[in-house]
Order: sequence, then C-alpha cells, then structure tokens
Amino acid sequence: MRASCIRRGAIVASAMLALATIAGPLPAAHAQAKEKRVGQKAAVAHPASIDRNGVLILTRSALLALDQANKTGNYTVLRDLGSPHFQTNSAAQLGDIFANQRKQGVDFSAVAVLEPQLTLLPQIEPNGMLHMAGFFPSVPLQVNFELLFEPVSRQWKIFGVSVNLTPGGPQAPETPTGDQPKPADATPPPDAPSIAVQPKKKPKPVKP
Repeated sequence: MRASCIRRGAIVASAMLALATIAGPLPAAHAQAKEKRVGQKAAVAHPASIDRNGVLILTRSALLALDQANKTGNYTVLRDLGSPHFQTNSAAQLGDIFANQRKQGVDFSAVAVLEPQLTLLPQIEPNGMLHMAGFFPSVPLQVNFELLFEPVSRQWKIFGVSVNLTPGGPQAPETPTGDQPKPADATPPPDAPSIAVQPKKKPKPVKP
C-alpha cells in the first residue's frame, strides 16, 4: 500500500516541502503547475536510472536513520543525511516533529532485513527530485513509505519522507452481529427412511 502523499512536517526555507510525519496532509512539494503558459507542454516525470541495489541503499538508509533517531531522541544524523533545504530544520525541530512516533515506540527496524515492494517505481520529477514509494511487508505492522531525494554534489540527499504503519498480513473480517446460522446436522430425523446399500455380488466363475 502506497503512502498517500508527502505529509506535513518541518517547513523548509523554500516553503515547498516539509519533512514528513504521520500528521495532517500537505500537497507534495514536487507538484508544479502543469503548464506555465498557453501552448507550453507540461513537464512530466520519467523513470530514474537506478538499479535495485541503489533503491535498497536509499530506502534503508533514510528509514533506518529515522528509526534510530526516534529510538534515541537524537536527530543529528538524520539531519546530516538531508539536503541543504532539509537541514534548515535543527535537530531539536526534527525531534518535535517526530515526537508522536517516538512516544508511540514506532519500530522500523524490519527494513534492515526485508526488501521493499515498490508501488511507485523510482522516477525523476520535473523539478529534478528522485521520487519513490512502497512498503516493507513486515508483520504484524507493515511499513509504508514515500521518499523524495534532492541531487546534491552528485549524491541523493533526503528532501522529504513519509512513513506510516498499517497491519501486515491477511486480515479476517470482523465477526458479524445478530443470529448466526447453525451448522447443518448430519443426523437424519427419526422418521427419515433408511437407505441400505447392497454390496455388489461377485460374479460366479463360468465352468468350461
């Protein structure tokens, strides 16, 4: 299940994107006007030239940094992994943003051993951001994520992240209320006619 959108968090200097938390929705910073003037075609996203290993490195490094920051209360490393726009937020501000996750004891450590299932393949947005989304199929809680990375000195740096947890594995429906159907009784009623099954007779050998 894909994370629905980049969500409200720490406001960057350009006022375009915020570090994501599980708070209220915020339009994704990578969204731009489809057309700037009449007759000009809108820029579109295109597939990113990144292999499976690159995806694993980026997703795990970002989410594990967030997981460790939530567990220790120290957001310095997470901040250092971000782009210059991301770093306009102090470590203390990041701590305030992720306070709810920290209090809830949200655990993302499963991303260290599981492989992500992508619901949005890596693509380059019109503003040059690397964008991807997906989930880690952990149990009992599944880690859903959406990530944006900004190119800085030929490296992808965290620009925005959205993470939430949903129940993992198949879920049975709730028990319906009201009268429940009784299981069928295999015992025939007393007045039901009995049916005897006659064994097949063996054919008699034919004498020569």
